[in-house]
Amino acid sequence: MIMGRQRRAVGCVAAAAATRACLVALRGKPPGGPDRWARAHYAGRTVDLLAGPATAVGATFSAARVRPAAGLAVAVAGACGVYDDLAGAGDLRRGLRAHLGALRDGEVTSGAVKLFGITAAGLVTGALIKERPLDKLLAGVVIAGAAHFVNLVDVRPGRAAGAVIALGVPGVLRGGRAGQVSAGTLGTVAAVLGDDLAERAMIGDAGAHALGAALGTAVVLGTGRAGLAAHAAALVAAAACGHRVTAAARWGTPEASGQYGTEARGHAGDTV
Repeated sequence: MIMGRQRRAVGCVAAAAATRACLVALRGKPPGGPDRWARAHYAGRTVDLLAGPATAVGATFSAARVRPAAGLAVAVAGACGVYDDLAGAGDLRRGLRAHLGALRDGEVTSGAVKLFGITAAGLVTGALIKERPLDKLLAGVVIAGAAHFVNLVDVRPGRAAGAVIALGVPGVLRGGRAGQVSAGTLGTVAAVLGDDLAERAMIGDAGAHALGAALGTAVVLGTGRAGLAAHAAALVAAAACGHRVTAAARWGTPEASGQYGTEARGHAGDTV
């Protein structure tokens, strides 16, 4: 018991340190220049998206050190999120229907790339972690669904982080590998929470999807078939009612396409 607590504590601190170090390094030399990562705040202030890739790195590091397969899902989710944050910055299309409709017309949107990339990574990771075919499928749905869910609620400062904390704490208490991944995820959130709440930065799709995938892998590592089925059903329902989930996450704030306006794809919430 004591050893397990120590591992969770070490994992939490290590993830926070890795995330913060990555953020400092990225801000010192932003890939492609600072303008590429700048977004207009709803009040006119400029914030950056660099907390997103830093969060993805920290979450990947914390998951991979517990189970390499878990790190795979988180890394791909973060990478797909980075791609959408940058390539889809001016795309105002939202939701599954819009991106699938564009795909039928022969256009591959950044949202479609993200959708299929994260889903594939979730299924592969589920197949690597679980043994039986049904469990593999359910695990993949949980990982991909959790990645999408956190992005759905990422509409204002601290909303995604709050959801991750609320969902991650029970995982920490569970112990085992699930507890270690959950603890690392909480450490990652802690490293960027201050910047997010102070509206100096936002985690974007990169951070939201990576954190969600990490939570999903924690569930997969610590849950049997019945639990996986329940989580999968809840996450599919949340995805089907995505606009309602996003609206609920916006409580108490003016309507907008995202926390930082239409240019800030990282907090659009109701995106794929």
